[in-house]
Amino acid sequence: MKLFGSSGIRGLANIEITPVLAQRLGSALSTIHEGGEFVVGRDARVTGPMLEAALSSGIASCGGDAKLVGLLPTPVIAWLTRELEANAGVAISATHNPPQYNGLKVFNDRGMSLTEKEQAPVESLLQGGELDYAPWDGVGSADEVDAAWMYLDALQEGVELGRDWKVACDLYCGATCTIAADAFEVVGLHASMINSHPDGHFPAGEPEPTTDNLRRLGAYMKATGAEAGFGFDGDGDRVMAVDEKGVPVSGDRLLAAYAGHVVEREGKGTVVTHVGASMCVEDMVEAAGGKVVRVRVGDAYITEEMERRKAVFGGEPIGAWVFPEVHMCPDGVLGALKLLQALEERDQTLSQFVSEAPEYPTRSAKMEVKDRAKAMKGVEQGYHKAFGEAAANRVDGLHLQLPEGWILIRASGTEPLIRLTAEGRDEKATTSLLERGKELVKEATK
Repeated sequence: MKLFGSSGIRGLANIEITPVLAQRLGSALSTIHEGGEFVVGRDARVTGPMLEAALSSGIASCGGDAKLVGLLPTPVIAWLTRELEANAGVAISATHNPPQYNGLKVFNDRGMSLTEKEQAPVESLLQGGELDYAPWDGVGSADEVDAAWMYLDALQEGVELGRDWKVACDLYCGATCTIAADAFEVVGLHASMINSHPDGHFPAGEPEPTTDNLRRLGAYMKATGAEAGFGFDGDGDRVMAVDEKGVPVSGDRLLAAYAGHVVEREGKGTVVTHVGASMCVEDMVEAAGGKVVRVRVGDAYITEEMERRKAVFGGEPIGAWVFPEVHMCPDGVLGALKLLQALEERDQTLSQFVSEAPEYPTRSAKMEVKDRAKAMKGVEQGYHKAFGEAAANRVDGLHLQLPEGWILIRASGTEPLIRLTAEGRDEKATTSLLERGKELVKEATK
């Protein structure tokens, strides 16, 4: 795919992501579905309304009808695509990227990111295929639809909390500003919010809940006595947590602890994550009687595999969690509520819950190479010399699993680099894995 990445089409607004591209995408979707209905929503970015108008115009030009749900988190747009029985949906968002970026994320009628097979005909039309423009009396429409209440009603019915948690959230001036406070309220909680006014300039800083960015929320929690804190990214499909001590929680360990909890509750089940997640996920899931499947990095690959294997849970350590019993799009606000529910079921604080997952040292490196493809070919042919009979997974680069840990070697998609990530059961093992990986890459580039 030339345009679609692991999370839709994304780039610099009005340079790479233009109204012309948005309009053609709308026309392509209407052409494929021979008209149809499409849910269109956006995040808080300044260029969102411009792209929304162009996309809606394209949909109407080929006989389709656009349902404009306005400024909402991406997971809500995906959920509404399914609930409103639309043929497809589009979230206009660049998720956690800086304000000068924007993107177009397309969902199928099940509210899932398009699979690669589903992307192919869209890509073909975007690259110059023939569009089926409607006659003057057959064009479609674009109508505003107030539907956020449907999602809130579903949360109220699907999440039960017995405690009056004292919660704090950092919304980073993103799309969750439109719904987070109401979401906590409908399940009986009053959550304190900071940076809770949507602003596409992101005055609170980059809209990404990294460990460093979450320290602001941790300080606020200490000052207010909050028991749990949550930070959401720009479009609300990710959540990261801060414990009752005001300390940001490891995304890998939190994912592992929750995955193990779900499998233990279900009695068995498959969990899907990507090749770069910590091996503590296997530790927790397998101890609970489940199985872990690893795929390429990107929520689209995770949800596709989850659907295929009927997984009970899936997610990435960056906080993109998927709850198949609700819908098949990573959902930050839902993740926060589900995590509180798990803490109640286990009668634990957040720090106690996460402490059950082992913590392993991880190291990474990057190496400059002239020919990434040639280097990776050499790595794949020569890894036995450096790592013996390691279990190899080639879904995204080369992932090698050994008793002492694992190493992932993959080519950068945008730079002349080979990236390496290693995780061992102790510091010595991690260092050894990374050094052997670097020597392997050196040999491969000779």
